[in-house]
Amino acid sequence: MAASFLSRLTRFAFVAAAAAGLAGCGVNTIPTAEENAKAKWADVQNQYQRRSDLIPNLVATVKGYAKQEQDTLVKVTEARAKATSIQISAADVTDPAKMAQYQQAQGQLSAGLGRLLASVEAYPDLKSNQNFLALQSQLEGTENRIAVARRDYNEAVREYNTTIRTFPAIIGAKVIYGAKPMVPFEATTPGADTAPAVSFDGPAAAPAAAPANDNTAAPASKAAGE
Repeated sequence: MAASFLSRLTRFAFVAAAAAGLAGCGVNTIPTAEENAKAKWADVQNQYQRRSDLIPNLVATVKGYAKQEQDTLVKVTEARAKATSIQISAADVTDPAKMAQYQQAQGQLSAGLGRLLASVEAYPDLKSNQNFLALQSQLEGTENRIAVARRDYNEAVREYNTTIRTFPAIIGAKVIYGAKPMVPFEATTPGADTAPAVSFDGPAAAPAAAPANDNTAAPASKAAGE
């Protein structure tokens, strides 16, 4: 009787020790950190999709007032098409090449939007158009959400990458999960890490004046969330 009880106690102690060992090796913390980072990446994509959905209406509104900006409008439309054609699943966030391709496409679209919004300064009637003002406000709010989503994703990636590289979780990362570091979001185009300017406080150009050929992204404004 005593021997049987001792045997059960020994088995229980062994199971408890094994469970503690596995927990120490990151058997729970690694997948938790991974799923958190993947969820944050989904938020990034959702916000970029929201911006993409606004662009056709923005382009159509500008086209009705600023026919001279046809080249800029075409470039924005093309950049949007390229950006929306590149989709990165949660499984791809460990692939630096795919992430770089996605980030570059979104950065080029950000730069195009910056040039488009800068050109609007030459068209006072467009700047006062209610439809344009509504789109401007939505775009401003979306750019803010994108910045927050990217920040949250990068923080989740930092926590995950730190977990799989530190002892004792590194044992589970290598032996159990074969975990790979995730790629943080980094701007690959100058100005891509800032929201396009959407402030119209500056003096407007005369309606008859030809718009300047601005090839640089507009400076970021202090945006207020939508």
